Amino acid sequence: MDASPSADRPARRRPILVAAGVVAAIALTLLGLDRVADYAARRWALAQVESSAATAAALRVAVLRSEIEKQRSLPLALAQDPDVRRALEIGNAARIDALNTRFEHLAASIRTGVIYLIDADGHTIVASNYRTPESFLNSDYGFRPYFRLALAQGRAEHFAFGTVSRRPGLYLAQRVEADGVPIGVLVLKAEFDALEDEWRRFAEPTFVTDARHIVLISSVPGFRFRTTRPLDKVEREAIRESLQFGDSPLELLDLDPTAADPAVKRVRLPGQAKREDFLESSLPVPTTDWTLSVLAPTAATTNLAGTAARTSAALLGVVAIGSAGLWRTRRRRRARAEAQEAEARRELEARVADRTTELSAANAQLRTEMEERRRSRLAIDALQDELVQASKLAVLGQIAAGVAHEVNQPVAAIRTFAENSRAFLAQGQTGPAVENLATIAALTERIGAITGELRAFARKSAARLEPVGLGTVVDGALLLLRYRLLQNDITLKVDLDVPEVQVTGDRVRLEQVFVNLIQNAAEALDTRRDGEIRIASATGADKVVVTVADNGPGLPPEVLGALFLPFTTTKTQGLGLGLVISKDIITESGGTLAVANAGGAVFTITLPRASEATS
Repeated sequence: MDASPSADRPARRRPILVAAGVVAAIALTLLGLDRVADYAARRWALAQVESSAATAAALRVAVLRSEIEKQRSLPLALAQDPDVRRALEIGNAARIDALNTRFEHLAASIRTGVIYLIDADGHTIVASNYRTPESFLNSDYGFRPYFRLALAQGRAEHFAFGTVSRRPGLYLAQRVEADGVPIGVLVLKAEFDALEDEWRRFAEPTFVTDARHIVLISSVPGFRFRTTRPLDKVEREAIRESLQFGDSPLELLDLDPTAADPAVKRVRLPGQAKREDFLESSLPVPTTDWTLSVLAPTAATTNLAGTAARTSAALLGVVAIGSAGLWRTRRRRRARAEAQEAEARRELEARVADRTTELSAANAQLRTEMEERRRSRLAIDALQDELVQASKLAVLGQIAAGVAHEVNQPVAAIRTFAENSRAFLAQGQTGPAVENLATIAALTERIGAITGELRAFARKSAARLEPVGLGTVVDGALLLLRYRLLQNDITLKVDLDVPEVQVTGDRVRLEQVFVNLIQNAAEALDTRRDGEIRIASATGADKVVVTVADNGPGLPPEVLGALFLPFTTTKTQGLGLGLVISKDIITESGGTLAVANAGGAVFTITLPRASEATS
């Protein structure tokens, strides 16, 4: 008896149900794979953003600290200036007018806000902005905390909103004394407008907060004088009474962490309708109670990585589904294998073409991102050049006293010889007078050499690799440091086997390296009575090896291995950047810089020897 149609129906449905189950299993697998790929890609992208933000924060902390240190040295030097003391003691109008002009030129040359002098009663008698409508002259600053602290303790630092200029800044105050008695306060107001403008060139918003979490400096103007945590009523009233931040509302800055990752903050920038996700990286600013934070945008990087991952997962799924369909078609329908196979291939090629278009768009976005990173690299190189210049200026601040003494000695001698020559000429003795004039000419040449070296050392210029005499470089560094070595009774031995040999490098930057190494050696020998620094060279066919050694205590083992890393130092007041910059200068010259302990610290510099054809 034949089977009924109803009996055959389940048999016909079974392959359909099996096929449907296979397709459902593949779809679920692809969905899970898509989610896993998307999650992994986003985590990888956040790690890349975090690393980039940490690097940017470290560089900006270094630049900010260098700017602050550069400004700190000037009030200390000006407080010792005899003209400043005489202006407070005597108050002659002509002297004060001259000091106004001098402060004006000095403020313009070092790109600071205002330099002004306050008498013991709190009234400003000299100001660099005396020509402007916001002049500080005759203003009463006796109520300002930095004035009271500096007068009582010798120095003070205070960030506040200017009551006259209406611009914020860091006030660096130094007490001026006469015979140990306080007679006034010298104040330098450091403004950070240029630094904020520099930060605005980058995509990452950057801001600096104080110990109370109040934003002091920011690349986003709308962040300034807002807080990253709520202030209680007592804190808010105390700040209002001090007039430190004027009438700023001190509102809370909107930095809400996301639920998925607390390190990612959701922020609404001024002028934008919706909030965006940023990854925050914060570092303390050494020698201050400030904290620098960088907000790195995450959307572009995570979206791009997620799109690439999902596209790859989808392409893999299309290939898997197409292969499974092709395999099943060949098994069940061999009679129509060629036709169905061609159709499956056409469908697969169409899908692959679509996915390829998406990948091409993703690759275009990646190329755009690479171009942005290249521009960021150029900006970082510019910041590194600024850091090298700031390091030179900080070194000049340290050796200024020695250079001044080197100049004062021949100036005093010139005056003595000039007076003697006048006496000889009055007596008709032209011979001794001519000899004195020749001596005066030699002394002026010595002053010219010192000041010329100082100007060349301070000048900001791009690195230029060219042949330069090794002896010239060493002599230039010693010209700036000779008085300090004599003052500390340190013996200097220079043994260059071929002084006239030429190496490849930038003369001023190589001098900066030797100044840094000799200064470090002098500081290591500060407590020794038999201190000695030895500079020696060995000339090879294609390279020159120079050693700078001292007989000091050497470097601790824990510091020796990390000496060329940023912020590693044995000095209590050191930045930890001098040797990092020195190593970079030697590296860009094609050489190496190494250190070891051998009866004291021994620094070994290897430089390429300039060929005779080049020189």
